[in-house]
Amino acid sequence: MSQYDAIVHLLAGGLGGTAGAIATCPLEVVKTRLQSSVANFSYTYVPPNASAATPPPNIVGSLAERLGFNACPCGPTSGSYTSVIDATTATTSRMPSLGIWRCLRQIVEMEGTRALFKGLGPNLIGVAPSRAIYFCTYSHSKNFFNTMLPSDTPIVHICSAAAAGFASCTATNPIWFVKTRLQLDQRMYGSMSALHCIRDIYARHGLVGFYKGITASYFGISETIIHFVIYEFIKAKLTEHRQRTRDTDAKSTRDFVQFMAAGAVSKTCASMIAYPHEVARTRLRQEGDKYRSFFQTLLLVWREEGYQGLYRGLATQLVRQIPNTAIMMATYEAVVYLLSPTAYHVECLKSDESSSDNDSGL
Repeated sequence: MSQYDAIVHLLAGGLGGTAGAIATCPLEVVKTRLQSSVANFSYTYVPPNASAATPPPNIVGSLAERLGFNACPCGPTSGSYTSVIDATTATTSRMPSLGIWRCLRQIVEMEGTRALFKGLGPNLIGVAPSRAIYFCTYSHSKNFFNTMLPSDTPIVHICSAAAAGFASCTATNPIWFVKTRLQLDQRMYGSMSALHCIRDIYARHGLVGFYKGITASYFGISETIIHFVIYEFIKAKLTEHRQRTRDTDAKSTRDFVQFMAAGAVSKTCASMIAYPHEVARTRLRQEGDKYRSFFQTLLLVWREEGYQGLYRGLATQLVRQIPNTAIMMATYEAVVYLLSPTAYHVECLKSDESSSDNDSGL
């Protein structure tokens, strides 16, 4: 790969990640708060057939609400009682189902519209280098492993994705740590700034504090591996079908739509399998010393909240990841296609060179 080609992949990865991050930031805020154990939500609730003297229950909701499929830990906006719940101390009870849209409305009503974009600054600062490092490392690693192993086989994709994930996680974990802290900040006025957050973390824990939760991020590489294996398989089949049915190598709008679908399907499968590491990572990044290590966090969440706790916010994650990954993959492929020389692009199609992934969130 030439220096120009490397720059193209860096630029394509950065632009793809940035576009996806901006479009899906509100859903990222909801997902992070659902995963956390410190995100308190105000709600007003009146039980059916209750009298004015009946106190409000302390609730989280049914299994669907715990998973975030149709609810978040906030309640209806009409009734007689207002309370605050903590997702880890509340007991399970039935309540009217609240969807992601209600969660977004709740945040806007309590904290303002700007709260939907908390953490966007660090996200934009981190997403470009993160994606650039990831895509470039993946592309270089794939070229390297193709010379060491059978070319373009699943093992090549696995090794390349693992190397890219490790490099990206290590380089950008401090940025994602700050982003998570900002998204968990629920002050209505005088929201915490990124600079204040950085100073606070450094004063309390030093440089090591910015890498809390990185073990969970490393375990998240498994999600990346699953994603890429599925994506590369689908993409290879699409390319093979395209070469059989067309006489030209030029891409059409249909090809980019297919790449978007391939990215969405592969990321959805990977997210559903490896999701618990995201809950553990968010818990480790929140304030407090209750969660100390990756496995200790998983066991504690399982013990206190059951397996449902390990999948908090899964639906929000899937709703966010599908458009995020689709936008990122399509942008990446489009930039590579537009900026790469024709000869190199044709070779990319034949060898299935272009590859991509979305963060975990970190």
